[in-house]
Amino acid sequence: NVNPSEGNTRDDNHVGIQAAFVDKHLRNVSEYYDFDSLRVGIQPFSSDFRGFVFQDAPFGVRLFGTRANNRFQYNLAWFRRFEKDTNSGLNDLGESLRDDDVFLANVYWQDSGVLGFTSQFTVIYNRNREDELFFDNNGFIARPASLGREVTRDYDVTYLGYNGDGHLGKVNLTVSAYTAFGEEADSVFTNTESEISAYFLAAEASMDFDWIRPKLSALYGSGDEDPFDDKSEGFDAIFENPQFAGADTSYWIRQGVPLIAGGKVTLSTRNGVLNSLRSSKEHGQSNFTNPGIVLLGAGVDMDLLPELRLSMNLNQLAFADTAVLEVARQQGSIDKDIGLDASAALIFRPHTTQNIVLRLSYAQLFAGDGYKALYGDDENPFSLLFNVILTY
Repeated sequence: NVNPSEGNTRDDNHVGIQAAFVDKHLRNVSEYYDFDSLRVGIQPFSSDFRGFVFQDAPFGVRLFGTRANNRFQYNLAWFRRFEKDTNSGLNDLGESLRDDDVFLANVYWQDSGVLGFTSQFTVIYNRNREDELFFDNNGFIARPASLGREVTRDYDVTYLGYNGDGHLGKVNLTVSAYTAFGEEADSVFTNTESEISAYFLAAEASMDFDWIRPKLSALYGSGDEDPFDDKSEGFDAIFENPQFAGADTSYWIRQGVPLIAGGKVTLSTRNGVLNSLRSSKEHGQSNFTNPGIVLLGAGVDMDLLPELRLSMNLNQLAFADTAVLEVARQQGSIDKDIGLDASAALIFRPHTTQNIVLRLSYAQLFAGDGYKALYGDDENPFSLLFNVILTY
């Protein structure tokens, strides 16, 4: 809470509804029980395998089904996003739905070319018309972000993507590629219309050796090289939740890293890998004028016991381009090197099911020259987390 009269210790609580829908089975279309169904209401949805562009629990209408003995699955959907509770990240039903629409169509193709590998082709159109000031639950301005001209923005952006997930022989493989294009009425640093043109690539490969699974990861989100031209070239998602390169065990992915004025603008958001310069993932708008991200990682998952797993990850992080940061901070040359993100987690499932999951994790960022230029070189930030998930 931004109010200093609340004291040094400030409590919060929230109840959210993450799923409440009606599902209507429309018809069967083959002797193999291929079907068409319609789902209306609050429904969890992920636009790809790893949650790179849109993974949320919005209100929506979704037509979905299967064909060719379930070899093909499809989704046609319209979603309107909820405001989130600032601290919990859950849907806030006390607020009106956001003027932020997501139209989506995708197709999954199992055994596409190779047995055991699934391809997905997706088209997503995001229409945003949020033209009013909005303050979060803690009293900070969330829209527009306190960056550049600090004015509300309208934008229309289309994502074309290919995603693949499965195995090629003994190699487990996930790949993802997106291009984003469209336009925004006012860019972050200029009052002129800007053309959105950005792209994203990611891949993760692993192999199982009995109880050990080593893995390699690579990810690239394009950055904007000139914040004052008529092109916005930094890749940003709609609502990301990446399950990649250590996911929320990683310091950079799990923690929100503030950039300006104590967190009014974040360099990267909590549970996000992109350096999007938003006010927050929960309330902010997509921002395509950003420095981008480069990640190269290695990790290993070790099943020490059937119910106990040790996971360790090392990710080298860098900005794709620092021009936006240098303008935002009115600072001279900033190095691209963010640093080395090291993390480890113990995951305990006492009944070898997903109903009770306990996780203890530690992560530390060994700061590179780019991070030190922004935050100083006094220390390397770290996080220690203990999570308990109960599912019934």
